[in-house]
Amino acid sequence: MLTASKKFMSLIFLSLFLFACSSIQLEKVSEKRHFVRTGETLYFIAWRYGLDYQDLIAWNQISSKSLIYPGQIIKLSGPTSYEKIKKIAPKSNKIIINSKITNKNLKWASPTKGKVTRRFSKNSKLFSGILLDGKLGQAINAASDGRVVYAGNGLVGYGQLVIIEHDKTYLSAYGHNQALNVKEGDWILKGQKIATMGMDPKKLPRLYFEIRRNSDPVDPLKFIEGS
Repeated sequence: MLTASKKFMSLIFLSLFLFACSSIQLEKVSEKRHFVRTGETLYFIAWRYGLDYQDLIAWNQISSKSLIYPGQIIKLSGPTSYEKIKKIAPKSNKIIINSKITNKNLKWASPTKGKVTRRFSKNSKLFSGILLDGKLGQAINAASDGRVVYAGNGLVGYGQLVIIEHDKTYLSAYGHNQALNVKEGDWILKGQKIATMGMDPKKLPRLYFEIRRNSDPVDPLKFIEGS
């Protein structure tokens, strides 16, 4: 009888131990994090998750936006006490002409010649830009002046990807490239060749093009139409 009682108590303790372990595990993964891989930049990580790189700097107490390294764990959310202050450009810096939104200091142009085969949809959670068709190997150009903050193939589904920072507000991204003509840190002028067109996942020659304002995707056609 005593042996049965001991076995019963052991089962209770084992169950409590397993429950505690599972609770700890759930607590560990409740905070979203990213494991930095070789070639990734803070801009790339922010772009991938639809975040502002300045928030990542604040949440992770990074002294410089270039100081991340392979193996580092990046927090993808801030503490509960953190309140994000959206950067709103002064009215004097924005002009609206025939629904074409731009910044007085930035001039935009289409990144390549081709028909838009897929348009922007603000309701899409998986597709944040547009697709432009063309010919394999044709030139892909910077849509505006800026600095290359990512150039590589670290994101599955986008092929060779280029991300350009234009100012503190705007980023543009160019995916499905065949070859890259730029590297991270390069300063680029509007219309400068940055890559050549490659194949999308459907094996069709296309460019994936995206513009983000304060980390939020916006309709690229409102910037480049008529250019």
